[in-house]
Amino acid sequence: MQVEWYGQSAFRLAAGPTTVVIDPFGDVPGLAGRGIQFEYPPIDGVPADLVLVTHEHVDHNGVEVVGGEPVVLRSTAGRLDSPLGEVLAVASEHDPAAGTERGPNTIFAFDLDGVRVVHFGDFGQSTLREEQLAAIGSVDMLFLPVGGGPTIDAEQAAAVVERLRPKWVVPMHYRTPRIGFLDTADAFLARMPRAQRLPAATFDTAEISVEDAPIVIVPAAP
Repeated sequence: MQVEWYGQSAFRLAAGPTTVVIDPFGDVPGLAGRGIQFEYPPIDGVPADLVLVTHEHVDHNGVEVVGGEPVVLRSTAGRLDSPLGEVLAVASEHDPAAGTERGPNTIFAFDLDGVRVVHFGDFGQSTLREEQLAAIGSVDMLFLPVGGGPTIDAEQAAAVVERLRPKWVVPMHYRTPRIGFLDTADAFLARMPRAQRLPAATFDTAEISVEDAPIVIVPAAP
């Protein structure tokens, strides 16, 4: 399975003829107008079979920038049909106040190329609830926000990793030279026993070891 990071929480996952795009964004000039640095290159025309939107914020819900005729599942909950087969959508919140500050968030889980993928979107709860943990089940590759601010911070993210015990962890939604309103991933990485920084924004799971899991995979910022 090939994974490409576009920045923030946006990823493209491809295996064989199937492509999934999660939390895409386009040009977001409104953020600059609010004094927020957001300099990731806009996503434009990337074809996909399925688009997943974890919540309805402008740097996560740019479905119009995805090419092809994808099925779109956005900010929902349940067990849903898709071109991949079943997608599990677990209800969660963008904040520690039951969604009253920043609204709902969806944790998406699905299987692609034999890998159980779980993407946490902008998870902002102070802790993972038992019913959410039970619904998610086993995890191979975990995409997890670590930059604090409107989502969980390094300590809370490390606690999620401890509870889910994935093989691979891909941190997201943190400060890089392209974005200025979050913490860096350094505090999270310091809590993880093994991390691999990559020279590019793209990687293939076949090239990443699964020994001594969990292994944190850190793609280069686009």
